[in-house]
Amino acid sequence: MARTSAPPRSEIFSVSALNRSVRDLLEHRYPLLWVAGEISNLLQAKSGHWYFSLKDQAAQVRCVMFRNRSASLDWQPRDGMQIEARALITMYEARGEFQLNVETMRLAGQGALYEAFLRLRDKLAAEGLFEASIKRPLPAYPRAIGIVTSLAAAALRDILSTLQRRNPSVPVIIYPSAVQGEGAGAQLTRAVQQAGERKECDVLIIARGGGSIEDLWAFNDEALARAIRNCPMPVISGVGHETDFTIADFASDQRAPTPTAAAELAAPSRSDLLREVANFAAALQRGMARQIDNRTQRLDLLTSRLGHPDRRIAAQAELLAQLLLRLSSSTSHALEGKSWRMAGLVQRSRARLPQTMLLGLSVSQLVHRLCKNWSGRDELLTARLGRLNASLAHLDPAAVLARGYSVIRNTQGRVITRGLELAAGELLEVTLAEGGALVRVERPH
Repeated sequence: MARTSAPPRSEIFSVSALNRSVRDLLEHRYPLLWVAGEISNLLQAKSGHWYFSLKDQAAQVRCVMFRNRSASLDWQPRDGMQIEARALITMYEARGEFQLNVETMRLAGQGALYEAFLRLRDKLAAEGLFEASIKRPLPAYPRAIGIVTSLAAAALRDILSTLQRRNPSVPVIIYPSAVQGEGAGAQLTRAVQQAGERKECDVLIIARGGGSIEDLWAFNDEALARAIRNCPMPVISGVGHETDFTIADFASDQRAPTPTAAAELAAPSRSDLLREVANFAAALQRGMARQIDNRTQRLDLLTSRLGHPDRRIAAQAELLAQLLLRLSSSTSHALEGKSWRMAGLVQRSRARLPQTMLLGLSVSQLVHRLCKNWSGRDELLTARLGRLNASLAHLDPAAVLARGYSVIRNTQGRVITRGLELAAGELLEVTLAEGGALVRVERPH
């Protein structure tokens, strides 16, 4: 235990400082410890925190279990429960209240066994032994029902009376085993294995009446859980009361809250079966009656249609004659219609043939008009061409040069039109009507 020295008498504490000092003192002096008591005034806040008192016959203490701790608890505490809480002793500074901060809790008297139960449950669950996908459906009409329990158990009498009441025609096979005490788990395992090896039944019930966790501990055996899963037929667990849970309950294909409920799940009710058979028989009878009525009506219809062969042949011959007459008439009408249509087509084709004489005369007239028009147009174009040639001759620079004129250019090829553009000694190129000369300017003026 840690030692603390008393503060000097002259030091004055504020309330908050005093409470903080007391809280530190408590938390350092007392480590995490287990406290046993009865739950009272349990309150679950909206925040998820649990507030309650833990009491015995002489005293009580306030407790709080915060949300992150209470969420890991897989059972629901209630007022009046005897529990063991692992808690840290502290003080709520705001109110100066002594309290316990609960880390975890368990039911009183079940500490070691309950923890072992949780460890085994979590281990087998991690292996997938409790998966819903591997659960097998119960047979609707079992030919035989097996029971694993003690011959002296009251649960066996309850199961047998329930099976006798529900369906006495289904055989029952009992695989006796101890259900409590030393070696009971191994006996239960061998009984389940024996039922699986013999394959005498279609569904197996493993059952026991209620009791404490110690009384039911044989059904928390790991080998028993594996034997239940390896059993070739589906297994119903009816162990204890509705609030009791064992490893066998999780491993079985169907859990029943009581042994009696397990028997009700395994065996169909004889009265329900008889009622179902009666309903099937009534439905079958109604269906057969409808079928007979339908077939009778059809037979009457076929009978009325069935006549003497001579009358049927005569009727067919008369029908054939009528059809031949209708065929001949239809053929005549069809040929007559086709003939009229052919004549119309011939007349229309003749009306649409080209008139070669008229077309030839029209072509001759068009050719004559074309030649006449072309001759007149040729004369007009020739006269116009002459006028254009005459105009072009007047504008021809060669004609001007032929009248004695000339064209003077400098050495750059530019035409000289004024004397002011000349310079003494400049070379000029003179173009005449025929030929030309290169001259030099002596004196411009």
